[in-house]
Amino acid sequence: MSKTRVVVTGIGATTPLGGTAASTWDAMLAGRSGVRRIEADWADDLPVKIAAPVAVEPTEVLERVEARRLDRSAQLAVIAAMEAWADAGYGLQDDNPVERERLGVAIATGIGGLNTLLGQWDVQKEKGSRRVSPLAIPMLMANASSANVSLRLGAQAFAHTPVSACASSNESIAMALDMMRLGRADVVVAGGTESVIHPMPIACFANMQAMSRRNDEPERASRPWDVDRDGFVLGEGAAMLVLETLEHAQARGARIYGEVAGAGISADSHDIVQPNPTGETQARAMTSALREADLQPGDVVHVNAHATSTPQGDLTELSSIRQALGENTEAIVSGTKSMTGHLLGGAGALESVATLLALHHRKIPPTINLDNPDADLRVDIATKVRDLPAGDLAAVNNSFGFGGHNVAVAFTNAYAQGA
Repeated sequence: MSKTRVVVTGIGATTPLGGTAASTWDAMLAGRSGVRRIEADWADDLPVKIAAPVAVEPTEVLERVEARRLDRSAQLAVIAAMEAWADAGYGLQDDNPVERERLGVAIATGIGGLNTLLGQWDVQKEKGSRRVSPLAIPMLMANASSANVSLRLGAQAFAHTPVSACASSNESIAMALDMMRLGRADVVVAGGTESVIHPMPIACFANMQAMSRRNDEPERASRPWDVDRDGFVLGEGAAMLVLETLEHAQARGARIYGEVAGAGISADSHDIVQPNPTGETQARAMTSALREADLQPGDVVHVNAHATSTPQGDLTELSSIRQALGENTEAIVSGTKSMTGHLLGGAGALESVATLLALHHRKIPPTINLDNPDADLRVDIATKVRDLPAGDLAAVNNSFGFGGHNVAVAFTNAYAQGA
């Protein structure tokens, strides 16, 4: 595989913190939480009554007819992808200068069109099979988001849908990187989406003892590395990056945010839910990403951690960071899920956007709610905005998922133009 340089020329997001990438980033730097109490009646009998819904309803952005043909997860994906595409300076279909055969899409999800699936099952039970929507299958299928984005852009190189639980969207970025280095595309829209704030998955996660039950303090519920953490907070949203080969981006004079320098993937083969407590396989993903990027551990100034706010997961990850970067690493670590909640299949893409912007603007977002840190963390965790120095910088974003999926993506500020 070639060492083709791959850069980011566009970003987009719709998240619990904002309806765009820019508003989301501003809210991160301000340390705001997107977590709130669920007001719907269906939450009344649930042990968990908090979540992090998107700040801007997708129906406020999409036309009504278009929105009705998409599951909520695909609605969010389309919104984020179109923002990223426009941010990269591109137009749609006939106005798109990218050769269709050289344009790909890799958009991940952890669960897919759950709202459509369960909603149409309710329709069938209550009103009969003849009332089930004929659009249900193309709405609920996991590849609906990548398919719909590829249709809007006219992408014909590929339209992939990685599904690896909470590591899914970092895997989509890794896949896009590989496909471009294999010469199969010049431009790829990569990212992830998720929308499953619904009573059934909340009940499932709650019964697993995986979710925070801090119902009376929603904004303080997600608290990575705090001794009082009691699980993650379910969020929803989507985030996308437009990736281009450096040659392609420079030829058209594109604005560049930075470089996707490498990616590393590993599998725990330990447990379907719990991570390998040694952190060895997570560390291997980080080490592989750095090796592919031709980076040394000491080059890394920032890690955007997976940091879901679960008791075991948070500590395992810190162990893996120390193993990959060295016991005395000076890299500054952030857990932005403390603000956004956990977007599951969309988490890695959102946190990759945050990692990239941290390098681009030379500002590291904080981890909020870290009031009483675990003992002996032995890493530098940002609890307020931290400035990064001038010069060449590198950072890593981690995503780990149920099933033992581990993906780390390494970014640099190479080729970036002005913050």
